[in-house]
Amino acid sequence: MQRAFEVCDLPVPDRAEISGIIGLSLSEAMARLLPDGVVTTALLQAYREAYLQEEQRLALFPGVMDMLDTLQKRGYWLGIVTGKSRSGLLRVLDHFDLADRFLVYRTADCCPSKPHPAMVLECMDELGVQAAQTVVIGDAAFDMQMASAAGVQAYGVSYGVASPRMLSEHGAVAVFDHVGQITESFA
Repeated sequence: MQRAFEVCDLPVPDRAEISGIIGLSLSEAMARLLPDGVVTTALLQAYREAYLQEEQRLALFPGVMDMLDTLQKRGYWLGIVTGKSRSGLLRVLDHFDLADRFLVYRTADCCPSKPHPAMVLECMDELGVQAAQTVVIGDAAFDMQMASAAGVQAYGVSYGVASPRMLSEHGAVAVFDHVGQITESFA
């Protein structure tokens, strides 16, 4: 994000400002970082180019693959709701060979941005599940707000962008400090 703002000769937001918009769709996130809220095509393109360069450095948190394996073996149906674009999500799933682990997904280019509940509600509808059968696990306040708006339980992870306190204040019923706690909690 900082590189995109630099390329476009705009005031560069600091890390705290950027952390505060993670989870939103790209346009919504950028609008919140701009004084006038006007997102240009040039800024969007600069971000996409910078992101593609950095995407090769992505890594999974330790224990994620084991957690996904365990949850699947226990019969959990997994889905993804993300502020990423569909193409960005598919690249990440392909890079880590994760596509077959998720039954459903929604992205920011096919649904309203978080914290709107559409992503969760559409996934629930596609799978034929009710709110009582659904949880959202996320690392941002927008994830907790989206879950609340969808009427589902929200769990936070402290190793993402929001503090445990912020996650709790925005509706997390519990906050996990490491991936293993997710596996333990959903036995």
